[in-house]
This record gives sequence, C-alpha cells and structure tokens, in this order.
Amino acid sequence: MNAPPNIDSDTAHLGGEVVNWLTNDTRDERFIDNIFAEMCLRLQRAGIPVKRATLHVLIHHPQWLGARIMWADGMREAEIARVDYDVRERSEFIGSPANEIQDGAKEVRENLAQDGALGRKHAVYDEMRAKGLTDYVAWPLYHTLGKRHIVTFATDRPGGFEAAHIEGLRNLLPALALVSEIRVKNRLARTLLETYVGAHAGELILAGATRRGSGTTVHAAIMICDLRDFTKISDNWPRDDVIELLNDYFDAMSEPITRHGGEILKFIGDGLLAIFPLSEKRACANLLHAVSEARQAMAALNVKNDGTGRAPLNYGIGVHVGDVMYGNIGSRTRLDFTVIGPAVNMASRLESLTKQLGKPVLLSRAFADLVGCDFDLERVGEHSVRGFSDPIELFAYHG
Repeated sequence: MNAPPNIDSDTAHLGGEVVNWLTNDTRDERFIDNIFAEMCLRLQRAGIPVKRATLHVLIHHPQWLGARIMWADGMREAEIARVDYDVRERSEFIGSPANEIQDGAKEVRENLAQDGALGRKHAVYDEMRAKGLTDYVAWPLYHTLGKRHIVTFATDRPGGFEAAHIEGLRNLLPALALVSEIRVKNRLARTLLETYVGAHAGELILAGATRRGSGTTVHAAIMICDLRDFTKISDNWPRDDVIELLNDYFDAMSEPITRHGGEILKFIGDGLLAIFPLSEKRACANLLHAVSEARQAMAALNVKNDGTGRAPLNYGIGVHVGDVMYGNIGSRTRLDFTVIGPAVNMASRLESLTKQLGKPVLLSRAFADLVGCDFDLERVGEHSVRGFSDPIELFAYHG
C-alpha cells in the first residue's frame, strides 16, 4: 500500500485516534502480535506511511530470551520469531539498533535513502535499503521497573518520515507500552506456569483453581521414573557436571512424554512424575511409545557420555493406571498442584521394584490389560508390593 500523497500537520492529531484505540478498544484482544498488526494498519489509514514495524520483547523463557514481532505492508497478521539467549553475541545484534537501544540510546534514526557508503553499515540497514525503505526509527519501550523493550518503524516514502509522522508515532509509545506490558506479563505468567507445573495444570491455575483442596478425580496412566545411583554421582562429580547430567537425562525422558500427550507434573530430585489421562483413547499406548523413545534417547546419551569418560546412566520406570486426585495440596501459603492416591503409590512401588527384579520398566497388570496385544510384554509373575496386601502381577517392557 502506497502512502497518501498529501500528508500535513494534522497527522499527529490523526495518530491520536490510534492512541485512543490502543487505550480503549484493545481490552478484548489477548495477543500483542494481533494488536501490533492492527495498530500498523490503523497508522496507515491515519496517514502515517508505515511500511515495516517491529516489536522486540524480552520474555525470559527457559529456552529463549524473547521474541521479535514483525509486520510489513500487505500483512494482515504479524510474524513472530523467537530470539535465543546467545543473540547478543551474534553479528546480527552487535552494532544493531537493538544493541544501541539496549546500551541506553533513547532513539535511533537512520536515513536509509543514503547509499550504504554514507549510511551506517549493518545487515539490518542493508536489508531495509534493499527493500526500498527510506527512513527508520527505533525507540525503547519502557515497562515497569525500567525494563526496556524496543519498537521500530520504517517507511518507503520519498524523503522519509516527516516531523509530524515522527511526532504521531512517538505519541503512541506510552499507550503501546501499557498495552504490551499487560500482554507480555500474561504470556510470562502462562510460560512460568507451563514451565513449573505443566501446561494443563497451568491452564487450571490461570482459570482460578488456586484454592487449597480444590481438585478433581482423573482416570490416568501414571509413570514414575527415577535415576539410579544418583547419590553416588552427586557426591563424586563436580556440581556443574551433575546439573548438566540431570538436564540431559530429563531432556531424554521428558521430551517423548510431552510429544506423546503426557503431562509432567513434577521433578523430584532425580525422578519425575507424569500422567497420561485416559480421556485420550490411546493414552496407554502413547505412554509406551514415549517410554520407547525415552529409552532410545537414554541409550544415545550413554554413548555420548561414554566418549567423555562418564559411566552409563541407569534408571527405573514404574507404570500403573487408576484414579488419582488432581489438584491443590499444601500449606495455607504454599501449594503444589499434583496428583495423589493409591495409584500413584503403586507406580512408585513398581519403580522401586525395577532394581530388585532387574527390569528397567515394570507395568502393572491393570495397565497391561489396557494395551492388550499391541505391545510385546514379558510377564514376570506376581510380586508383593510394599503397602498393598495382595501380590501384584507384573510385566516388563523392553520396547
């Protein structure tokens, strides 16, 4: 879309309509990328010739530092790209406008109409010049407690932005800061909950399930996994090596569980607790597929560790099925969203029996009956289980 040919000093006032929209009419929009794209379209209609815009926000996700939201003329929706933690060490960041803003600059302005020999040399400027853009401006976007994010605008208008355009865009910043902070904090809250309690529990907590004792009964397959000889490892290895080992081990176990629809409720030292709700028809099969892939990942990890002189890691997995109480348990001021019940205790006892029986994966008869003949299971007989009066028929899984 080309900029209107005649733009006058009323532009800043027209930009005020966009400020009013940001302040009063975005409360029902959950996602900042949608708001950002609509804002850019409204700026164009107001006569501010924005051709490209970006919003850079710091999220502090466990795997990535933040995100870049980018909109360009002709796009109805903005694109979101994740930004890795090591971005500040890369050439695309060093010397960039984002680098200048993070170092304290209050504004970065570049006349892109100058050829590269006269203008500042950086890949981002070269990229915009190649697309016919003529002017570029970047500002910090201030959130609470001095946190600085970045917003940028560029145009292809001959002669670049006029002073009235810049004033209109600058007037947006306080409203955009407020609107974006609310959405970023909502996303951060969701991310933190997903990271520490799991996606499903996080959704329940966000929906208001925060009262102690609140919960529900869930029919689920339960999986408990524990690393063998961890005390010996932690006593004899350097701290950083132990942390790296645990992270590698949990990656190997956790990623298949999540991929196959399980939910990891907690990490307990060197162990984990996960459930596969039976509301999903193939939950039990999905659990065994996850176990198979986790065992392959552990085998690959042991090959890698062998190359660095580390001993192989051994583990035990106990699997059972039954009703569990799923909800808030704890003190008045510190709660844990978890599952409890006899079925959880049984899975834990089976995990302990893997050491005694020499079988890395043990399944209860109740679970084995639900997967039928789809998997090759080895019957290992009936065994007494601590805390349960009757012997339990067990099966080993070698997949």
